[in-house]
Amino acid sequence: MIQLEQKTAPQIAEAVSARVRKRRKEHQFTQEELAERAGMSFASYKRFEQKHEIAFDSLVKVAIALGCEKDFDALFASPFFSSIEELIQSEKS
Repeated sequence: MIQLEQKTAPQIAEAVSARVRKRRKEHQFTQEELAERAGMSFASYKRFEQKHEIAFDSLVKVAIALGCEKDFDALFASPFFSSIEELIQSEKS
């Protein structure tokens, strides 16, 4: 079930590409420079910024090129609790 505040996949992809673009500009890299540093084609990188489409391994390479690879450590790291009781029980053990 999708909750009202839950983002859609396209919204998440757009937000990620916007954050990557911001990091790229902070490093003062052009799109071409970042694509080269990430070992991907310029066209693929440009498509990511414009259409928010990228293969996962390419996204990891972009993160490494920007020094952000540790950001992936947080993906799926938080356990899922379906109730407050599960959370309390987890903290007890």
